[in-house]
Amino acid sequence: MVEENLAQHFRVDEMPIIEEINGWIAQATDQYRPILTGFLNPRQRYIAETLINQNDELSVRSFGGYEAAELQRMLLFPAYYQPQDNDFQLQVLQIKYPQKFAELHHRQVLGTLLSQGIERATFGDIITDGAQWQVIVQANLADFFITQIDKIASVRVSLVPEELDAVLIPISDWESINTTVSSLRLDVVIAGAFNYSRNRVKTLIEGQKIRVNWADVTKPDYPVALHDMISVRHGGRIRLSSIEGTTKKDKIRVTFSIVTAK
Repeated sequence: MVEENLAQHFRVDEMPIIEEINGWIAQATDQYRPILTGFLNPRQRYIAETLINQNDELSVRSFGGYEAAELQRMLLFPAYYQPQDNDFQLQVLQIKYPQKFAELHHRQVLGTLLSQGIERATFGDIITDGAQWQVIVQANLADFFITQIDKIASVRVSLVPEELDAVLIPISDWESINTTVSSLRLDVVIAGAFNYSRNRVKTLIEGQKIRVNWADVTKPDYPVALHDMISVRHGGRIRLSSIEGTTKKDKIRVTFSIVTAK
């Protein structure tokens, strides 16, 4: 019965993270102590909150180093516990590089980190104020990042620890739009958000140019869900921020947060 209920609310490909979340819940409940997760994306946190809120013995809080961080660690804790920011065990690393002679881009920083075999859940947002760059990582792995990363693209860099209160205020290019779509299929959502033709979107998806929550998706009819993050190579990013019912003509009212690639 529980599995049927989950299947109604979540996708089949989300079952692994659901099992992991249920493991955290069981651990926090059985051991009656706080449990700290790795960095989770908005969709994963939504699933976690949905499941944790069914347990009267636990509460949950998320933090990623600054307000509105995209990737955040979650702390599951029993009623007696009062969480503090330092419970999230975050470390800000400043990326030092010759700013007068070189330029960094988000995709370069991300690609360098992932090329080291570093799991995505071990570091959070990569942020910039237009000149400076920082990455927020799990504190216990900070030394590993510092020793392993000395070059991004062709630029020599060093990673320097900073206090959490020195985190940058990142530039935000996100825009919010309210619109309607005929369905929540991936191809329909991208076409509606970016005003692309369905054929163009189909070509992008089948050409492996689309990622949902940082995973490649190659099916145009893949169902998009609340808080999903869609990345369109050379196009930008789309986040399904809210679903607000239907119109008289059965169109789905949605709010997208969109950032267009430059």
